Parts: sequence; C-alpha cells; structure tokens
Amino acid sequence: MSSAILHTITPTSHDLGGMMVRRALPAPRFGMVGPFIFVDQFGPAEFPADAALDIGPHPHIGIATVTWLFDGAIHHRDSLGTSAVIRPGQVNLMTAGRGITHSERTPDELKGQPKRIYGMQTWLALPDGLEDMAPAFESHADLPLVEDGCASARVIIGSLWGRTAPTTQHSPAIYADIVLAPGGAIPIDPAATERAVMLVGGGAELDGTPLTLFTLNLLNAGSTLRLSSETGGRVMLLGGEPLYTPRHIWWNFVSSSTERIRQAAADWQAGHFPPVPGDPGN
Repeated sequence: MSSAILHTITPTSHDLGGMMVRRALPAPRFGMVGPFIFVDQFGPAEFPADAALDIGPHPHIGIATVTWLFDGAIHHRDSLGTSAVIRPGQVNLMTAGRGITHSERTPDELKGQPKRIYGMQTWLALPDGLEDMAPAFESHADLPLVEDGCASARVIIGSLWGRTAPTTQHSPAIYADIVLAPGGAIPIDPAATERAVMLVGGGAELDGTPLTLFTLNLLNAGSTLRLSSETGGRVMLLGGEPLYTPRHIWWNFVSSSTERIRQAAADWQAGHFPPVPGDPGN
C-alpha cells in the first residue's frame, strides 16, 4: 500500500433490480470520513423501458443527504413540498435535521424508455447543536469548475483549488468530482484533516499507486498528493473535519443519541413523519 493511503475499504455490493449499489461507509473500524457517515456508489446501469428507479417515501433524521449524478436523472420529492429533478452537474442537498420524508423515482418523461443511472449518494452527519435543526432542501447547478490541461474538478461542497462551492456546509467538509483525461494530473491538497478518494470510472494513480475501481481510499493527513491517470479516469474526493461526538447509525437515522434513534423509529412506525406531497406512494 502506498504511504499516501492509510487504509482501503472494499465496499459491500448489492444488486437492486439490475442496478449495482456499492456501500463503502459505514464500514467495520471506519464509521466516518470527516462528517461523511454514508457513502454509496450506484451504477452505471441501464433500466429497460418497463423498469424504473422506484424508491418510495422514507424518513431521515440527523443528516444532510447529497445526491450527485454522472448520468441519468432522479425525481426528488420531500415532505417540505419540494419537487425537483436532479441531473448531472447539479447537486441536491437535503438537510433532514429533526425529521424529513422523501422519495426518489425516475422522472415521468423518462418512463417507458430505456434509461441509464450512475452516481453517488452520500450522507453527512449534522454537527453537535444542529442535529435537530429545521429540515431544508437546496439544489445548485452553478458549481465551480477547476480546469488545468488534461484535468478538471467540479467542487461540490467546500473550498478546493482556490474555489468555493455555494452548497451549505453545516460543518467543514470537502467534496469534488475529478475527471482526468489520458496523461492528466491534479494535486490533492491537505484541505481537510480526513480525506478519501474513490475511483468511479477508468483508471487513476495516487502518488504512482494504482487505485482499484470503487474502493474507498483513506488518505494520510497533512501532505499534498498527486492524482494522475495514464488512460483517463474519474475520481471522487471527499472528507472534512471529524465531529467531536460519536454518531450512531441505524437504518435511515443518524444521531449522537441512541434514544433519539429509537424515538425516530417509533415515530415512523406510528405514522408521525410528514407525508410527501404529490408522491404516488402516499
């Protein structure tokens, strides 16, 4: 293993109706990277004309969910009344706070035809004092793009390479989508105490060490590393500052208090979470 890489996490994989979902976090011994407590990579997959993404209303507390697509489209609805279609190049940040319900489905205009889906779903645990904040939703398409020869990077959250994304940070975090053409390279600066990279397409090397596709690589702190590719590749960079208080995760609920998670589970079973306006699953 490279001295740049502290540890590698091989995700658990699940085939959900023809779409492969790979879960890197949470993992044994490694619950979080900065505030990131959940990291899923899904696809690339193609649904036939008679199939669709169909995740009905479900609840969350204590987190902000981040949806990022490389290909395809997802119709997001939530209990705030939000109805938004996310597409590649834009980020959806849904802050669950004290409680929210949402659904994720194929947009109506894509139903009845073959469709591709490929992207990332991550959760950031909310920091102490904000776990029970009011729920909120935001979407941004005006994200900074850093380009240098054969490398480009879209800053999704935080500040990297001298650019800052407009996405709300509830605690210090970094998140970026890096695309390397053949022969491309970009520095990974020590912009956060905890950092990780995941190769999501093609091939890439970190300080000369090849990265394995879909493996989450936890990086050494405090040093600038060189991400490069001989053949072209795509890499996600994520991390931030660790939270002071440990977090517990059960199903869709995250909290510093196990009692708060038990209460959320009971509230969901009792039907106390708000419905999702306009969703056919209500």
